[in-house]
Amino acid sequence: MGQKAERQSGTMTQHREAKMKVGFIGLGNVGGKLSGSLLRNGVDVMVHDLNEEFVKAKVAAGAVAGESPAKMMRACDAVITCLPSPAASAAVLEEMLPEVCEGKIWMEMSTTDEAEVKRIGAEVIAAGGAAVDCPVSGGCHRADTGNISIFAGCERETFERILPLLTIMGRRVLHTGPLGSASVLKVLTNFLATANLVSVAEALTVAKGAGMDLGVAYEAMAISSGTSFVHETEGQVILNGSRDISFTMDLVAKDIGLFQEVADRAGVPLELNPLLISIFQDGISRFGPRELSPNIIKRLEEATGLDVTAPGFPAEMTDDEPEERGAEVTVKR
Repeated sequence: MGQKAERQSGTMTQHREAKMKVGFIGLGNVGGKLSGSLLRNGVDVMVHDLNEEFVKAKVAAGAVAGESPAKMMRACDAVITCLPSPAASAAVLEEMLPEVCEGKIWMEMSTTDEAEVKRIGAEVIAAGGAAVDCPVSGGCHRADTGNISIFAGCERETFERILPLLTIMGRRVLHTGPLGSASVLKVLTNFLATANLVSVAEALTVAKGAGMDLGVAYEAMAISSGTSFVHETEGQVILNGSRDISFTMDLVAKDIGLFQEVADRAGVPLELNPLLISIFQDGISRFGPRELSPNIIKRLEEATGLDVTAPGFPAEMTDDEPEERGAEVTVKR
């Protein structure tokens, strides 16, 4: 593509973004940050949340307050839901459905159930609209900078319509196939992250019990075959003692429960995930559902009497990658 064509393409993309009005429902830990990226980049955004303070903060940043999900669907070209449970998304969609018509898009950015997103997505499509499941992955700190990864399950034509929005909210955007496919991959990756979290907690506790310097142990894990995204990010706030990743045990339990449902429907007899479910059920019973998820390590600290913390580690995960416009990830094989 020549420079003139590139300039024309860029102008067309910006024009599409300028004309598209976006509704955003759910302004919590993730939704608040994703909607912030849209606002920061000049997108016309209408917002709604049960927490009025969240709405006021977005209005102060340039958003318009939406009176109800139904009125938002009527007023907007695309409405994004980013909610804590499949039941919450279904309830909001039920309100919006009478206002769905040709040209409207529902974008489900919650971590949700594949079967449920297909069920309610089919209702949107039957009403003439388009449906997308487009969950994010990579941590709240990357959602805050627009550098998170996004999976998108939908028709290719719909994907191309919303890609300009997705590349504002995320750095790497993957079209995963039909509606529901993104939700399967999202709970799959959350299962992997949970397994990594539990293994990192065990490894750090063993290092402490064996008398290792935890700063050295962290670096040894980071430069070895045992490293992982979870170790390099959550491992630091575990050692700091804050354990703050803006994610709680009940949300972990929901996600790995959804992964188990996918496995059960596929007839795959899992061994590790049922153990993870048991571990987090125990963590919830001990510490409460809203306990920060990295504090699953407290089960081991209590059992051993060890304090698995070390000086010099940050209290929060930060994204040191500069914010840049995202792009579609090409599947190479």
